[in-house]
Amino acid sequence: MIAVTGLCVKSGDFELRDLTLEVPPGRYAVLMGRTGSGKSTLLEALCGLRPVHAGSIVLGGRDVTRLPPAHRGIGYVPQDRALFSHMTVRRQLEFALAVRGRAAAAAGRVAELTDLLDLGPLLDRLPAGLSGGEAQRVTLGRALAAEPAVLLLDEPLSALDDESWASACDVLTRVQRTTRVTVLHVTHRHEESRRLADVAIELHAGRLTATIPRSPQEALPR
Repeated sequence: MIAVTGLCVKSGDFELRDLTLEVPPGRYAVLMGRTGSGKSTLLEALCGLRPVHAGSIVLGGRDVTRLPPAHRGIGYVPQDRALFSHMTVRRQLEFALAVRGRAAAAAGRVAELTDLLDLGPLLDRLPAGLSGGEAQRVTLGRALAAEPAVLLLDEPLSALDDESWASACDVLTRVQRTTRVTVLHVTHRHEESRRLADVAIELHAGRLTATIPRSPQEALPR
């Protein structure tokens, strides 16, 4: 679950002001808003990449407001993917576990992720040899490697063509349903929200303007 209460985050002249929202455990929330509305600022605050000036952040039932990123129990997919250019796909997945002191579990977890994300043909490739959709799956696998309670996605599908976008939406739906991880997904595309969201959240100029839980009848078929 994600629970934000009275959050204030300042970034230059911009400010998230007294923001309160909740995403229930195991739900897929999509955060929307125009450029400059504060979407990425909120995500970075949840990750621990921006200091919080007031309020609290609870992730997976723990207050993480003052914790460093590595101790927050999150998986994070940045917009630029940030794959390591010198590491094979296998090593990318193993590294995510090694930095959390779980190197001994790497082989088994890599096998699970390979099956979940269809990474078998990619394991020995470097990032330069991956298509956009393939790189997106690898980045997702790296974020999921340590079995986080919360998965944060910053415009994860923005660089994909239409065919790859549709396939990636199917992957995200399957992964969330299989793992039951709580997801907060930032996008500017309404069709992405309609396709993926259980909970739709809208920001405008640093303020929450709407939180819309969706019933299965309201969401598009997955």
